[in-house]
Amino acid sequence: MRYFATLARQIATPLSVVGILGILGCSDDGLGKRYPVSGTVSYKGEPLKEGSIVFAPTAPNGRGATGTIVDGAYSLTTQEPGDGAFPGSYKVTINDKKVDEAKVSADSEKLAAKAGVKATMPDPAVIARQRKVAKSGIPVKYLSQDASGLTAEVKAESNSFDFPLVD
Repeated sequence: MRYFATLARQIATPLSVVGILGILGCSDDGLGKRYPVSGTVSYKGEPLKEGSIVFAPTAPNGRGATGTIVDGAYSLTTQEPGDGAFPGSYKVTINDKKVDEAKVSADSEKLAAKAGVKATMPDPAVIARQRKVAKSGIPVKYLSQDASGLTAEVKAESNSFDFPLVD
């Protein structure tokens, strides 16, 4: 009897590992295949130090992708970091406005104290106000998908798009 128990364990353990790896390897978020998208953003010939980039789909039921620009380079995310974008046409916006985090924190704490509570998170209204007054080092047209003039056609392959911004 012991022999059969040992044999069963010897067979079951590798099969369990294979089954778990199969499930993990086949996980799908149900959204479909995305493709890598990366590139550079520069203004007046210099890499944009930091900012964000948004690919807004032109298809009504499309799904957008975003990325963080660091030292002029970006890669896009749709659902999971760096997973890319769906194939299709996009209008592109770029934002380099930096919100003053210290001011957001201080103003949120003042608002909370005025209400007699302790601030546990930044106040969304304070963040919105700070975004309005934040300065941009690039022309404001790049903040609007209708005014930027930037477009991209993501293909079912690895994609690279460079955006040299001009006045």
